[in-house]
Amino acid sequence: MGFPSNNFRAGVITFPGSNCDRDMAVALEAVSGEPAIRIWHGDADLPEGLDFIALPGGFSYGDYLRSGAMAAKSPILKAVIDAAGRGVPVLGVCNGFQVLTESGLLPGVLMRNAGQTFICRSVELKVENATSVFTRKYTTGQSIRIPVAHHDGNYFADEETLNRIEGEGRVAFRYSEKVNGSRRDIAGLLNEAGNVLGMMPHPERAIEAAAHPSLGGADGRELFESAVKALVTA
Repeated sequence: MGFPSNNFRAGVITFPGSNCDRDMAVALEAVSGEPAIRIWHGDADLPEGLDFIALPGGFSYGDYLRSGAMAAKSPILKAVIDAAGRGVPVLGVCNGFQVLTESGLLPGVLMRNAGQTFICRSVELKVENATSVFTRKYTTGQSIRIPVAHHDGNYFADEETLNRIEGEGRVAFRYSEKVNGSRRDIAGLLNEAGNVLGMMPHPERAIEAAAHPSLGGADGRELFESAVKALVTA
């Protein structure tokens, strides 16, 4: 059952090779009660009045250059960057996180996993920042479980950048276990304004409680509920 949305308008960008765009749209509709607007990467403009933009997971352009590098040059990204600059919340998950770093909306880069293997399992995260539009329904220090599925999720930035983002409270989620070699176990990162979030784990795959914990759980639902509630009551 979703929130009464007051016409909440969310857009989900699809790139060639996206494979989690439908999952993202389903999650947004389940929480908001409104169908997400599907947007093709080749469009030059976003639909008017979007409250929320999501860049989903997958393998944009087959990851043939660097993960997310080619998608970051898609025509729609200029409009996404402009919208983020106006304060519209932008969520990038997995491949979407890679696109956010390649487009300059977030610092750092996502590299090959330290173990050189694809990782697909549920992992434990610690909520580090519970004040953003994406995280207000969590509490700081809360432990949650969210699935991961990636081969290039090893977050890297230089020490100066890491110190700055830590000092500014921009780490949203941190791995509670060793997963992919990410510097300082960073799993989710905010921009300076707090309206752009990139994260490797897939909250859209954890929005409904399941009979068996290996099927995902519901710890990702609060992320979408945080955003929808904040935006429809703003």
